[in-house]
Amino acid sequence: MQPSSEASSTPFPASELGRALLAYGEERRIAAGEARRELGLNELDARALLFVAENPGARPSHVRDHLGITSAGVTTLIDRLVQRGAVRRDLDAEDRRVNHITAIVDLDAPPWCALRAFDARIEEAASRMDAAEAGRLAALLDQLVASARG
Repeated sequence: MQPSSEASSTPFPASELGRALLAYGEERRIAAGEARRELGLNELDARALLFVAENPGARPSHVRDHLGITSAGVTTLIDRLVQRGAVRRDLDAEDRRVNHITAIVDLDAPPWCALRAFDARIEEAASRMDAAEAGRLAALLDQLVASARG
């Protein structure tokens, strides 16, 4: 079987939309990596902090399930965030075996706002779009994601 010269010369993805989506994803990944480096966090710690900030009082099992890690892994992760001064553990008033995790840093203030800066800039740009056009684009992206999932 001979390799097809057509297949090897066609860039992937071939569509402008596909290239734009990949570029968005890559820029978001780069921005997130730079923010994590600035804050001295690894990717899992940053994802956990964002989750806890959006879900105050989350139990460690919720964080574990969200991140898809082991119970031991989430304990170590939360220990790091507590030592860093980013979250606190509170004992449940009714069941002292249960902890609740709460973010104690302001993710809207420097330097922590760096974690969401790229998304905030995207939201700002989207807010300047025509509402109907933004709605059509959102529907198209939802359709593409649903189709890609199978």
